[in-house]
Amino acid sequence: MALRALIVDDNGHFLAAARDLLQREGVDVIAVASTGADAVRLAGELGPDVTLVDIDLGEESGFDVARALTEEGAGNGGPVVLISTHAEKDFADLIATSPAVGFVSKSELSARTLHEALDR
Repeated sequence: MALRALIVDDNGHFLAAARDLLQREGVDVIAVASTGADAVRLAGELGPDVTLVDIDLGEESGFDVARALTEEGAGNGGPVVLISTHAEKDFADLIATSPAVGFVSKSELSARTLHEALDR
């Protein structure tokens, strides 16, 4: 059974490219969202196996969205994997204290790196 993913990012071009890439590699991208509110709603409705959340969502913090997705009663977004154009070391302390199970650089996003982040 394919991994079912929700992607949260405020960049429409990235959402389309990431969805296409992951689907070609066997990940079922069941939805995309550009705001934290949409992410929490979709996670509750669809119950993805994993939610990928951009650290920088414009006016919103991806760290706050990750917390909202993992809070009790917020729905079932599955584990959260943070994504960013920035290097992991730039946010290492914040990533470590977040509820996310891992981090993947947007430039290295693939089904393989997503599975690796989930298996840590």
